Amino acid sequence: MADRARLPTIGPLLWYRDPRAAIAWLEKAFGFECRILVEGEGGSVMHSELALGDGYIMVVGPPTFPNSRSPLDLDGCHTASVHIQLAEGIEAHYARARAAGAEINRELAEQPYGDTVYTCRDLEQHPWSVGQTTKVMSTSEMEAATGHKVTGAAG
Repeated sequence: MADRARLPTIGPLLWYRDPRAAIAWLEKAFGFECRILVEGEGGSVMHSELALGDGYIMVVGPPTFPNSRSPLDLDGCHTASVHIQLAEGIEAHYARARAAGAEINRELAEQPYGDTVYTCRDLEQHPWSVGQTTKVMSTSEMEAATGHKVTGAAG
């Protein structure tokens, strides 16, 4: 993500009460790298971009979006979750996140559609899922394994 003219098409923006703590935690737990940090008045985080692989997220905090809330402000409720799809290393990623204090909601397990996945919450209760394709499956194999109609999948 060194060239900002070539940012990925989609980059989720997450609002945190304490964006500096969130950035440090996301680097430690998930392996993100903070590539840009824009400071506002009093050292507030007006904008930041954190890269992981070929993707990125933005982390901001007060007073950037006054009507935004952390899940901590909403009794843990949320309207979205961020997913990280790894090419390799899901077990190490899981161990790293757990060691950093991620609240594991669904343990690391192979799913019937061929991905190994775990879900967790970060230090402000934002939900995350992390997966790695560990078995490439055809559409008919996915349907047989899940018991659901699957459309749009390769094969």
